[in-house]
Amino acid sequence: MRPSKHPVRGRRGLLGVLLTALAAVAALLTVTPAAHADTTICEQYASTTIQGRYVVQNNRWGTAETQCVTATDSGFRVTQADGSVPTNGAPKSYPSVFNGCHYTNCSPGTRLPARLSGISGAPTSISYSYVSNAVYDAAYDIWLDPTPRTDGVNRTEIMIWFNKVGPVQPVGSQVGTATVAGRPWQVWAGNNGSNDVLSFVAPSAIGSWSFDVMDFVRQAVSRGLAQDSWYLTSVQAGFEPWQNGAGLAVTSFSSSVETGSGGPGTPSACKVAYAPNVWQGGFSTDVTVTNTGSSPVNGWKLAFTLPPGQQIGSAWGAGVTPSSGAVTASNLAYNAQIPPGGQISFGFQGTYGGSFAKPAGFSLNGSACTTA
Repeated sequence: MRPSKHPVRGRRGLLGVLLTALAAVAALLTVTPAAHADTTICEQYASTTIQGRYVVQNNRWGTAETQCVTATDSGFRVTQADGSVPTNGAPKSYPSVFNGCHYTNCSPGTRLPARLSGISGAPTSISYSYVSNAVYDAAYDIWLDPTPRTDGVNRTEIMIWFNKVGPVQPVGSQVGTATVAGRPWQVWAGNNGSNDVLSFVAPSAIGSWSFDVMDFVRQAVSRGLAQDSWYLTSVQAGFEPWQNGAGLAVTSFSSSVETGSGGPGTPSACKVAYAPNVWQGGFSTDVTVTNTGSSPVNGWKLAFTLPPGQQIGSAWGAGVTPSSGAVTASNLAYNAQIPPGGQISFGFQGTYGGSFAKPAGFSLNGSACTTA
């Protein structure tokens, strides 16, 4: 993502100041509503909130052509994306959803900015929907800075390219390959004139995935592009379109950042028992998670990938999103804590095609679990 630019307003008389303040309040009320039903925004830097915790932004910074995004309960979709820009330059925009702070716009209840050395984990989950009649990348952005700033351009940008369509490439040049969070990546590095950019490009399109943001942050630190004393200011998921882009969507997004010990994201010793009941075309399963460590788990997220063809219809004892692919089960208010030696249970029901199979593995707050 390249940062949005906002004009600097000059001085006025007292009346002008009061009128400007009233106008700013009115603009805030009209441009940044909380999205309860689907909310469409077309203003250049308009934003809205979803789930009471994330911000969806239009962020049309590189073109004068119209762009509109519709915020949904779980993400957003691009509903209009006019015009195009040369593919050997910067993209048109970065419509996205984020947790954290971007140009003084902070998501409700965020824990960001947070010092890297104090973050025990930053689990996240994302699902994309792609189109073929456009030129774009699908990018997850991670912003780092030496100071806990909530405005302006950060020093280092980490980009995770889940997909790209057309003759576009990241900033800089390819400097190698790496395996991060269990996946292979092309690694690119460069500077866009405002900040350093470290990009990880998937060799083939990823539709959905759950991972820990800190795995990529540690890559930036190891390559000298950040330090443990720096701050994570925001994580953002969206698209950089060069041509068209209508129909692109983030269908689900979740992000949490836990500091200190014992919270979601804290590495945990765990064991998972997965007990399915299968019938023709359908199944239900009970999942039991045991804390095999010596410290309590205060808030948990269990990540796993459903085999192809399986889709969840309903769940109990946890919030489970999305319904297929790489999913994350999150605690409810009443079962957030797992004491040492204790366990929690949840379950879900779904459908499948072909032959039935269990998930290959599970991770609790970013740490791999054994299976019973």
